Amino acid sequence: MKIKKILNNNTLLVNDKGVEKIVIGSGIGFQKRVNDIVDKTKIEKVFVMEDKSEYEKFEEIVKSYPQEYVDVAENIIHYAEQKLNVELNPHIYIALTDHLAFAFERLKKGIVVQNKLLEEIRSLYFDEFKIGIWAKDYIKQKLNIEIPDDEIGFIALHIHTAKNNYRDISVTMDIASIIKDMTKIIEASLNIKIDEASVSYQRLKTHFHFALKRIIKNERTFGIDMELFEVIKNKYSKAYNIAKNIQKHIYEEYDYTMPDEELAYISLHIQRIINSA
Repeated sequence: MKIKKILNNNTLLVNDKGVEKIVIGSGIGFQKRVNDIVDKTKIEKVFVMEDKSEYEKFEEIVKSYPQEYVDVAENIIHYAEQKLNVELNPHIYIALTDHLAFAFERLKKGIVVQNKLLEEIRSLYFDEFKIGIWAKDYIKQKLNIEIPDDEIGFIALHIHTAKNNYRDISVTMDIASIIKDMTKIIEASLNIKIDEASVSYQRLKTHFHFALKRIIKNERTFGIDMELFEVIKNKYSKAYNIAKNIQKHIYEEYDYTMPDEELAYISLHIQRIINSA
């Protein structure tokens, strides 16, 4: 494994048997030169980007932002991987570092960007949000920058996006936004205020969340017997019509197509909310 480019003291672009890789380790690039052999004892993380343009983006980010910003982002990612016991999509090294660097500069100027999906993120991505809380304390300790809860939510979004191997954070935001919209549609249709701590709502939200992930990933949905489908459609017509409105809204506003089979399951969950209202 030879050094192809030194990005900073802790980050190298290397050639490993013809494959370009990013290598991260404390002081791994210190007093090194191109074509030197990498000290494997200092390697903490090795990853491969999906295409060459991502190496260029990563290099630009590493060289454009203060070293301490890059180090903080890398350590948050490392902590997240340990806590979630999963290897995150390497694109997070670009996305999260870029986001945090802008956020730090904004906050220094007193500019706070509101996260309108904060409560949905806190509820949907609970484990990732806990990592964001840890990151808030870590950032304060390392950089003496106090990030608001809105930024905890954005950190959680980036981590969840990378955990699920999505290429764009907008997908994760769409899921949170759609669930928020779904809740509003049900409340408006039934003229009620949903108890979001209730078992019936939590079950609906969980089912809907996984249904959306399947739709976005083009995975097969759960099948349902057509006779049972017709029974649910007719017996719980009010709940079914609400589910149809949600289906329409998702298509018109987000361009996602919810299969009709999902309507039966969602109708049953909505019916439980109706029964408990």
